[in-house]
Amino acid sequence: MDIRQLKYFVGVVEAGSFTKAAVLLHVAQSALSLHVRQLEESFGTQLLVRDRTGVSVTASGTKLLERARTILKEIRLTEMELTNTVASPSGEVTIGIPSGAARVLSGPLLESVRNELPRISLKMIEGMTGPLEEWMAAGRFNLAVLYRTAESVGRMTVLAREEFCLVVPPGEPPFEDEIPLADLHAFPLSVPMRNNNVRRSVADVVAQHGCVLDVRFEVDSLSTIINMVMEGKAYSILAPSAIQREASQGQVRTVKIIDPVITRSVVLAVNPKDEQSPAVSAVRKLIPNVTRTLIESGQWPATAPVRG
Repeated sequence: MDIRQLKYFVGVVEAGSFTKAAVLLHVAQSALSLHVRQLEESFGTQLLVRDRTGVSVTASGTKLLERARTILKEIRLTEMELTNTVASPSGEVTIGIPSGAARVLSGPLLESVRNELPRISLKMIEGMTGPLEEWMAAGRFNLAVLYRTAESVGRMTVLAREEFCLVVPPGEPPFEDEIPLADLHAFPLSVPMRNNNVRRSVADVVAQHGCVLDVRFEVDSLSTIINMVMEGKAYSILAPSAIQREASQGQVRTVKIIDPVITRSVVLAVNPKDEQSPAVSAVRKLIPNVTRTLIESGQWPATAPVRG
């Protein structure tokens, strides 16, 4: 028995006949018949029943089919691991991205991976920061874009720094370009749930300065929050990247929050078990370059970290 015989046997079973398998496998039908017959002789049992309509699998053939598929799968995985080198990384990489950052980062990142890392399949999961934090902690992602305060970055890679703003319905006050934190109490807010990192960042600063917020709605959906502001049902506090499209089209306005300015860091986290993966490392190195290009071109209203 050899690997080729197993491959041909599985191919015949899945095709349903030697004729169809010969076409799919690009092998002469006579050669397929010979290899399957040799396989039967080596095991001393009949594996396939041949008739005018095609082939059917015997009890012995069914057992071999299950084992053969497992063996062939393991061989494919081994080949992927051995060929997934630093010079030519391949495989699937899963990344979690918050909804706000995804609005500016997702498209350019997918395009860059396709162009620069063609053998890597990037699986992107978008969501609110609370669930993303939990899923990353549970090891569901290889990489994750997360939000942190400047003091809690740790060993994670800083991609950008953003300043929060008051998101205002069109035609509604305040009409100034800036608003003190202490004045935010006058505006009914729609904000993410309490377990959201964005919400916690704002709440911490508000508490430190003895201010209050008029939170009317807690919504774990960025699109719903933005729609509520556009419809004049509420205001919100978000980073400019989350509503850049709507602001550029005049559907909402942004007013910078000052005294103090509320900032956050956008960071890249890696699952510790994936740090040595060539595929994960390749995407991990690519993301800061994509982010810096977006910031420098004005597509991401944020500040890039100082180059080390």
